[in-house]
Amino acid sequence: MWRELIGRLYGDAEFAAPASDGEIDEIERRLGQAVPDELRELLRQANGVRAEYGSGLVWSAQEIVRENTEFRRNGDLGGLYGSFDRLMFIGDNGGGDQFGYVQGPSGPHGGVYVWDHETDERKRVATSLEDYLRRRADADGDDWYK
Repeated sequence: MWRELIGRLYGDAEFAAPASDGEIDEIERRLGQAVPDELRELLRQANGVRAEYGSGLVWSAQEIVRENTEFRRNGDLGGLYGSFDRLMFIGDNGGGDQFGYVQGPSGPHGGVYVWDHETDERKRVATSLEDYLRRRADADGDDWYK
């Protein structure tokens, strides 16, 4: 389902080979957060999707771990921004803003959120991963979520 949807929405989509359950489970182990079912299913079909001139529409399991770990451990960022511990970034716009899920006490809050790197604002921009992909595809420009 995901490959077909993304292929229709993004003519330049580039799909990586599917992720293994072990690679996806590594996200949970390393970040201490549940991977939302919709993201798990997408990663099982494609371990990362690039589109819109190579931007990270949805990162690979390895990129999710690496990027989130970097945000959480980077001391320079800690002095400028609020905590990233409840966020699970899954993609970016190529200009500094990140997209992802917000983790609540009982699991991920519904929808996809954006973190604005200039203001540290975190707001919901889509009700689901599918909604995020559709809204981003329908947008005219990188700041469709503002």
